[in-house]
Order: sequence, then C-alpha cells, then structure tokens
Amino acid sequence: MEIVVKNVSKKFKKVTILENINMKFESGKIYGIVGRNGSGKSVFLKILCSFYKPTTGEVLFDNVNYSSNNSFPKSTRALIEKPTFFPDLTGFENLKLLASIQNKIGDDEINSTLEMVNLSNDKDKKYSEYSLGTKQKLAIAQVLMENTDVMIFDELFNGIEDNTVDKIRNILLELKNQNKIIIVTSHMKEDIDILADEVYKFNNGNVERIK
Repeated sequence: MEIVVKNVSKKFKKVTILENINMKFESGKIYGIVGRNGSGKSVFLKILCSFYKPTTGEVLFDNVNYSSNNSFPKSTRALIEKPTFFPDLTGFENLKLLASIQNKIGDDEINSTLEMVNLSNDKDKKYSEYSLGTKQKLAIAQVLMENTDVMIFDELFNGIEDNTVDKIRNILLELKNQNKIIIVTSHMKEDIDILADEVYKFNNGNVERIK
C-alpha cells in the first residue's frame, strides 16, 4: 500500500489552511504528525479520508483518487478529533453496529479488540456513562477492529491511563510489522519518539520532515 499526496492545498473561503503539501506514506511504517493547534493537522487527515476535497492537488491510495467521487478510501479507518457514538448503546453495541456496515468481522473479533484496549470490563456500559479515557479507548477500538491496511489516529492517547498507553503502543508497533500504514498525531513528544519512523511538522499551512 502507498499513499501519495501531490501538491495538496486547502482553502476555506479566502483562508489558506494547507499550501502545496507533498508527502508519501508506505506500508510498514508509523508516521508522526506534529504541530500546534490550528496548524492544519486535522484538516490534512480529513483530506486523506476524503471528508474534505483538496482545493488543489490530489491524494492517491495505490493510484486511486477517492476524493474525486467523495468515497472513503478502502481498507482505511480513522480517529479524527472527537468521534461520535450512540449514547444509549453500549460500547460493544456501538462497535457491532459499525462492524455491520462491511460485515467483515463478528463478535469474537470485536471482543478481542475490546480486550486489546483494556475495555472489556466496560463493554456493556452505555456510551453515555463512559469517561473521557473510556470514550477514547472505544474510538481506538473502532480503528483497530477490522485490521485495515491504513490506520489514522488524531491525538491518540487523550485521557488514557499509562498501562493502556503502553499496551496500545506495543500493538501499533506490532501492526507496523504487519505492513500497515499508521499515521499518528500527538502533543506528547514521548508518543512520537517511541512510535514514529518518520515525523512531519505542520506550521502555517506548510509541512517539513523533522525525522
């Protein structure tokens, strides 16, 4: 799998958020994206997922431009900003509903993923009863559960306790060795240092590689 970002710019009205971005993501690597709030990180991730169309340029997943027809890239899952789940459903029920869209996995895989993120004990609680950290674990689980080729995590460990952070870091490093493309943003330098093979800094609409 290869993702190629070619000359991507994004404007909202007259405000330029991203300007002439060129990047390449390859299987078997974890990519770190850093930058202050408002630097364009989340907008960039939304362009990768075809939630936004670039104003100019294109994003190719194995030479396919999904944003040209507003379709979500195949074999991709993402956690961007604050995902929304159904408050009156349990954690397990929310994941089962999401899994039913493509019907690739069953209850066993969902339960296994909940165990991976230390959420098994809370899987039967309603989402409305979840803490910030528990909500974040569920969001991570929905990215992991179908074992897709591309996994995107925006502020990965927000509100999560240390022992689960360590566990998920190890899971991501294992997934990298299974030829996944993993893209992570984090305000925590330690997360980026431990996980990322390459690091890119966004600043005022531009990007530079810093590792």
